Amino acid sequence: MRISPQKSNIARVQLGPSPIISPKLEAAGFRHAFFTSVGGVSSGPFATLNLSNSVGDLPANVAQNLSRAADWLGIDAANLFWASQTHGKEVIVLDSALSVESVRSTCADAIIASTGHWACCVRTADCVPVLVADRVSGRVAAIHAGWRGIVAGILPQTIARLNQLGTRSDQLIAAIGPHIRERAFEVSEDVCRLIGDVTPHVCVVRRDLGARPHVSLAKSLGGQLRMVGLRNDQVDDVGGCTFEESDRFFSYRRLGPTSGRHLHAILPREAEP
Repeated sequence: MRISPQKSNIARVQLGPSPIISPKLEAAGFRHAFFTSVGGVSSGPFATLNLSNSVGDLPANVAQNLSRAADWLGIDAANLFWASQTHGKEVIVLDSALSVESVRSTCADAIIASTGHWACCVRTADCVPVLVADRVSGRVAAIHAGWRGIVAGILPQTIARLNQLGTRSDQLIAAIGPHIRERAFEVSEDVCRLIGDVTPHVCVVRRDLGARPHVSLAKSLGGQLRMVGLRNDQVDDVGGCTFEESDRFFSYRRLGPTSGRHLHAILPREAEP
């Protein structure tokens, strides 16, 4: 029997958050989550785990959803750190002098933490979340990489900042999260060229899916990760297409500006002895 949309949403609320986990990050002992749209209290275009208070959802619902996400991670909601994302390449390094409010009002697309009971977070609704961890030091980063961020170089910029802090690229694990995949990501020739230019040694374009080119953001990011020193076995793509899988993901391209937003988070851990 077909479940009505209303009953389906109620069932999703009762389930609680159902994040996707990277096997590589989990095996290395990092608490993290690529949260889906499942397991919150919001309704309408925000059903149900909308984790943004800037898209028109009720503030009380967002607060409860953030509390659920934080509980899943085992931290207080006040320790969820995200920035004001601008599709650029600015990186924030957390320290005890920075408040949640100051970080959330700062324009940046990546957050790094070396220590502390803090979660580095990014929010998406089609763009690519990338969670990065140093297996030796326990240092972590969360990266927001839409096509503009990929072209701007947010990923290599973040890896370079990690290197400056003492992380070696061969110690890293990078997990690519759910995003709009190439079958749904139709772009103009100009955008196609810009993305291709930053990963010239990787075939990221398909021309057999429609009149206009389609681009794989995951392949582009994978190419950039290899360019900054990571091997294929250091990279984990957890799957998921935000556009095509409407039962568990929000999508800006599918729903428009009122789409909900996902949260993706990772916490630093103790350094290896």
